[in-house]
Amino acid sequence: MRLASTHDARLHAVLHDRTVDLTDALGLRPGAGGPLLDFLERGGTLADLQRLDLGALPSRPLDPARLAAPIARPGKVVGAPVNYRDHQAEMGEQRTIADYGVFLKATSSVVGPTGAIRLPYTDVRTDHEGELAVVIGRTASRVPVEQALDHVFGYAPVLDITVRAGEDRSTRKSFDTFTPFGPWVTTADEVPDPGALDLRCWVDDELRQHASTADLIYGVAELVAYTSHVMTLHPGDVIASGTPAGVGPIAAGQRVAVEITGLGRLDVGVTDDGAIPYADRPGHR
Repeated sequence: MRLASTHDARLHAVLHDRTVDLTDALGLRPGAGGPLLDFLERGGTLADLQRLDLGALPSRPLDPARLAAPIARPGKVVGAPVNYRDHQAEMGEQRTIADYGVFLKATSSVVGPTGAIRLPYTDVRTDHEGELAVVIGRTASRVPVEQALDHVFGYAPVLDITVRAGEDRSTRKSFDTFTPFGPWVTTADEVPDPGALDLRCWVDDELRQHASTADLIYGVAELVAYTSHVMTLHPGDVIASGTPAGVGPIAAGQRVAVEITGLGRLDVGVTDDGAIPYADRPGHR
């Protein structure tokens, strides 16, 4: 099932070119995190969704302009650095996630498919990174690899936007709007092998990234297991699984899109509204 959140804090199943409103049938009372997070934090499962009679619920044509981030404020957004071999080679890196570990992004950096990436600086390169997002459905603490996928609720496209400056990785990736996410979450039952998905990322009409998740250094199960040994993962947490080769700069006026087999296409604009020179950043001397 494809689950989308809308700007009026309603949860919908996306069925081809229509959406079915699940909010009232599930008794959701969304907070700042949105209706899907409310569903997951209440212990909602795929079985709960499958029990619904979708034909008896209100529906309407799919309107992309109404879509918000599937989870507006995840409890955590976890990133996986250097998790494709081709990206490792592209960066001239000797180390991988096995050496770096994972990092955290600010949850306030999340925007949905109708949002835009806002460049913070006029004179510092900012890059796109197209990735597979993994949405946690059950609390995971020190889970073994063999059980890790049992804790995954679903998957979605995500962009990990990065300023190429000297600060800590979490700082450079945590600016507001730096985690576009969506357009919806596809439940794990519709993704039999998360290690066999085709990922493409474009800037305008230029295909910049094209890879298979089969090329991940830490596959989804390994990544969930490893992360759960560092920090407890809670329902609604999001893991960005890493980016392949082809990372490059973005500029105001461009559009960045990432598409993953069966998971939809996330397409957002880029703006430099409010951008300042790097030397003028607060606290700089």
